[in-house]
Amino acid sequence: MKSFKDLVFTKLDEPYNGKQAKMQFDNGFGISVVSHNWSYGGPQGMYEIAVLDSDDCITYDTPITNDVIGWLSKRDVSRVMKDIQKLRLLTNHKQ
Repeated sequence: MKSFKDLVFTKLDEPYNGKQAKMQFDNGFGISVVSHNWSYGGPQGMYEIAVLDSDDCITYDTPITNDVIGWLSKRDVSRVMKDIQKLRLLTNHKQ
């Protein structure tokens, strides 16, 4: 199972001043992890995640969440990553 330590972050320049990592999983879902000036918890050094579909687009239709999830620690991000990796790909999960 992939976890926070497997993420590779890229720098986000002005106006964000932060970082982002994306990863796709074998089940067709993925994750976007950000920490920047406007992310939930970013100014406090925490992380915000979004669940991605197989086309690398945010999906709001999973048992994980119907929105982004903010104010996460590295451990929290790893937990959500593991939950996403356990999802079964639904052929019609896109909106």
